[in-house]
Amino acid sequence: MKPLFRHLVTASLLGLSALAMTAQADDFRAGFVNTDRIFREANMAKAAQVKLEQEFSKREKDLLDMRNALKTASDKFEREAPTLSDTQRATRQKSLVEQDREFQRRTREFQEDLNARKNEELQQVIDRANKVVRQVAETEKYDVILQEAIYINPKFDITDKVIKALNAATAANGAAAPANSSK
Repeated sequence: MKPLFRHLVTASLLGLSALAMTAQADDFRAGFVNTDRIFREANMAKAAQVKLEQEFSKREKDLLDMRNALKTASDKFEREAPTLSDTQRATRQKSLVEQDREFQRRTREFQEDLNARKNEELQQVIDRANKVVRQVAETEKYDVILQEAIYINPKFDITDKVIKALNAATAANGAAAPANSSK
């Protein structure tokens, strides 16, 4: 009789704990934030993009001009190579190789500088967005907010709320453009 009573008590306890977990699961709130959308749609992210374009446009134009000049010089060399002496051909070829090397170096530096600045600006957007996500989560009593998921039901997506709050905070602070950097 005792083993039957023990099993009955155990089953009752398991049933009660299952009911408690079901009740607790009903109170559980989850949300999802699409960071790619924030980077595309939030005013702060757009302002950061404009700032980067302005900051790097002159260097990019200089690189384009340098590339065009190198191509023009290379085409001219190809046309004139058969009529040049060996010494002239070697000198012009060496000059073109040096110009190309300089172009490649400047392009690498440009990309490294651009990537570093882009990371700085995006980090500011991420930091501010994370603060807004925390505020939304606390205000609306979310238990968890996810940023990466393979699939998410649209009813859990709070990205619009975050973008709205981020834009409102940016406008209220008068910070449409991110803070100045060292460049």
